[in-house]
Amino acid sequence: MNLHRTLHMLQTQTDCQARVAELGRMGFMQWLGGLQGRASFARQAEIALLAAHRFRSSDPAVEVFCSLIEEALVMPPKPLDLALPEKRRRGGARSRRQLI
Repeated sequence: MNLHRTLHMLQTQTDCQARVAELGRMGFMQWLGGLQGRASFARQAEIALLAAHRFRSSDPAVEVFCSLIEEALVMPPKPLDLALPEKRRRGGARSRRQLI
């Protein structure tokens, strides 16, 4: 997945901090899945942080994404908290109609 597409996905308005953290973790996992296998992780992390720098202060999910990248760069490495979001219903058609 393209880094810029991941950053665009993270620039979403959310109503709660838990959802912000979920989006940031999912963006990080998506970015990890798209890394080039033979390239330096530190260099790819630096590129991602530079690309996200201008959005970091205005978008909370991008801030979580960048924090996870910085945490992954810390040596010696330690396990990251990358729990998947909890399954929940989002309202379906009725919820979308109420937004209109």
